[in-house]
Amino acid sequence: MKFNTVWAAYFSATDTTKKVVTTIANRIAEQAGVPVQTFDFTIPTARKTPKDFSEDDLVIFGTPVYAGRVPNLLVKYIATVEGRGAMGVPVVLYGHRNFDDALIELRNVMEQDGFRTVAGGAFVGEHSFSHTMAAGRPDASDLAIAVSFADNIYRKIEEITDFSHHKPVLVKGQDPIRPYFQPRDKEGNPIDIRKVKPETTDTCLKDCTICADLCPMGSINPANPKEVTGICIKCNACVKKCPVGAKVFTDPKFLYHARDIEQLYSQPRKEPEVFL
Repeated sequence: MKFNTVWAAYFSATDTTKKVVTTIANRIAEQAGVPVQTFDFTIPTARKTPKDFSEDDLVIFGTPVYAGRVPNLLVKYIATVEGRGAMGVPVVLYGHRNFDDALIELRNVMEQDGFRTVAGGAFVGEHSFSHTMAAGRPDASDLAIAVSFADNIYRKIEEITDFSHHKPVLVKGQDPIRPYFQPRDKEGNPIDIRKVKPETTDTCLKDCTICADLCPMGSINPANPKEVTGICIKCNACVKKCPVGAKVFTDPKFLYHARDIEQLYSQPRKEPEVFL
């Protein structure tokens, strides 16, 4: 099956999803001798209008995993994307705990959007809550697997003659989709951190606006970065990319949950899982 363009499409607040998706897309484009285009829908302005693809496209479509699922706010946007017969590869990035039903959820939404999914992958990236859990990942080993995955995708597509009997790629996960992973305290009681927001220390440069520019929800006031006026999805882009370390989370429940997942899920090393 022929395609004219490979798309690297992703939401990637801290660049982990971006690294994997672009590695796969660039490798396939190199093999096929076709151009790569990028659709980065991380920033709110990129999600103001739906995106259309065509049957001449191959789209590597990546999202992070939040609590074992595709983030709810992203699902709503992705549902507006028009695949229009494009071949699609759902890719999810998780922070070393588990990707649970995120990959099958993304596959399902893409199929409903008119994509024809031909492969899928779950990769590991440094956890958004942590600097130590899966630190530095995706690393060289992960990206080597992404390259091999890309080669296998290309070979599979070459063997497809038509989609008259198309079936969605088989991936790991349960359908119906299970609820979001629920963090709990040491007594087993649920922890709700949905309304928790980062605070800003006195080291803030105030007029640099990096955190406001990076916020995927547009929730940080550029005129006063201490004001988080909208929803915070805990992507930690503002924390990890602040040049002076001025953004921090201090909520006890959030900090307990972050330490808990580090202790429970940091080891042993988990490897990417790919499906063709």
